[in-house]
Amino acid sequence: MATSNDFDWNDIPLILALARSGSMSATGRQLGVDASTISRRIAAAEKALKLRLFIRDNTGYQLTDAGQVFVEHGEAVYGNVQSMLQASSQEADATVGTVNITSIDFLFDYWLLDHVPALHAQHPHLQLTLQAENQNLSFTRREADFALRLGKPSEDAALVMRKLGDLGFAVYGHARFADTPRGCWGTQPWIAYDDALACTGEMQWLAAMEPQPRKVLKVNSLSTMVRACRAGVGMALLPCIMGQQEGLRRIGENVEVQRDIWLLSHRDAGSIARFKTVSSWLSQVYASNEHLLCGAVLNP
Repeated sequence: MATSNDFDWNDIPLILALARSGSMSATGRQLGVDASTISRRIAAAEKALKLRLFIRDNTGYQLTDAGQVFVEHGEAVYGNVQSMLQASSQEADATVGTVNITSIDFLFDYWLLDHVPALHAQHPHLQLTLQAENQNLSFTRREADFALRLGKPSEDAALVMRKLGDLGFAVYGHARFADTPRGCWGTQPWIAYDDALACTGEMQWLAAMEPQPRKVLKVNSLSTMVRACRAGVGMALLPCIMGQQEGLRRIGENVEVQRDIWLLSHRDAGSIARFKTVSSWLSQVYASNEHLLCGAVLNP
């Protein structure tokens, strides 16, 4: 049975970094340590643990089964240590410091950014880092403090999740499509996502249309879809908050698709005041913009 008497706990971040990158050189650049030092410390850690953590093949360093178990537990241990250090070094003014938020970029560009000045006016020493990213960043490794996601994510022991509200999608297009009756939508040209995004609620809605419309352009970017829509390439199902701000013509008054906006946070966010401040701010700015985000049609 392995013992940890000789194991250097400072090697845990190094082992986690090598597990993520699979490359000694990439790990060295990330941590500012030369490859020979990394190799020596990995060997020492394996010797102390009496375990083989990595094997090397032609693609780089891969975890063994024992290494996979070590990394799973190591992530939690390292996350707890980071939480301890962060909480214990908290300054008297709880709104001082950095808060990392990750989200799909259009939620930043068409919604949150308008409200950042008011937040900074109230908390001038708070620094936001906005990461436009739809991949699941690690809360355990503190890659993100909050995430805004469309659709309920899978469970994760490191995070707390709650539904923030709804996001409405409606049909938009160039002015030349403005008077197209709903019964004729299937005869018009459409802009769609590429096949990699066919599982989204928007594309499932489009796939159910009868007759099946001509998809004259496929894209993998929402901003490209908006620009193509503005250029008159075809009609598109867009977030209402984008269509309105881009000056596109809304075709029909119905909200065709509603998607959930979920707010994810690290489990420790509720105990650190600057995180509570940002969490409350996100809830407040959603509530104040709910009609826009949901796609309500405002009477002129």
